[in-house]
Amino acid sequence: MKHPNMNKLTAALTFGVLSAVGACYAEDAMKDNGNMKEEKKITQTAGRDNLGSFAPDFAHYNDDVLFGENWNNKDISLKTRTIITVTSLMSLGITDSSMKYHLENARKAGVTREEIAAVITHNAFYAGWPKAWAVFNLAKEVWRDNAAAASPASEKENYARTIMFPVGEPNTAYAKYFIGQSYLAPVSASQVKIFNVTFEPKCRNNWHIHHAKKGGGQILIAVGGRGYYQEQGKDPVEMKPGDVINIPANVKHWHGAAPDSWFSHLAVEVEGEETSNEWLEPVTDEEYARLK
Repeated sequence: MKHPNMNKLTAALTFGVLSAVGACYAEDAMKDNGNMKEEKKITQTAGRDNLGSFAPDFAHYNDDVLFGENWNNKDISLKTRTIITVTSLMSLGITDSSMKYHLENARKAGVTREEIAAVITHNAFYAGWPKAWAVFNLAKEVWRDNAAAASPASEKENYARTIMFPVGEPNTAYAKYFIGQSYLAPVSASQVKIFNVTFEPKCRNNWHIHHAKKGGGQILIAVGGRGYYQEQGKDPVEMKPGDVINIPANVKHWHGAAPDSWFSHLAVEVEGEETSNEWLEPVTDEEYARLK
């Protein structure tokens, strides 16, 4: 005996997590129509294919209710629905093949690399930073495949496809404090200010100090390429994606790209009292040449 009213929501929530058993859209569920995605009816057989004889009621709720009714509901767009699903799975900590499957659905529904990066970053503040890192690793695989089919691109564009944060615009406001070309992209402008700073190969900023009477300083989180950080009087520290540098206030230092690699890091401003930045002399070619 079926209980359609009671079980619709249960089935929807359950299979949202268990979709790795083989759930898939019909091949023609979305047809690329220029810059728009023409949505067609989504059909699903994974429930019956995998559980038809063992759990026929579950297979019915999965194929006919979750996908047959819920996913075909037109009150919200398919693109929006895929984003909701990704954020729901991320919040639950589901970062296995089912998450990758739903990320692929999001890309097919028209979600861009920039959009999915913003979605994951926003959700990270609510669901947790480690979960975001796990989802980013999956998303990079999904959107890298898409990028590989694109037309030939510049060195900057090719590098931008390897990171999940935007490269941004030329860092003209601070160009006089850099050797080489750098780029700046705001990631968070409220609560905690976060910027993605990207350096072309050999680019580095001048020696500088983040002054503060109390608190202050800066946190660097490497997100792409290879670079270096150095405090005055200490050896340079190589930085690769995932590396974190905590820069205390009132410490003279510099950071930038390796000679043979682009480099990007998130710069997180640490709140403090009476804070200011002091820009000093450039890192000389002789100092920079000693890097490995």
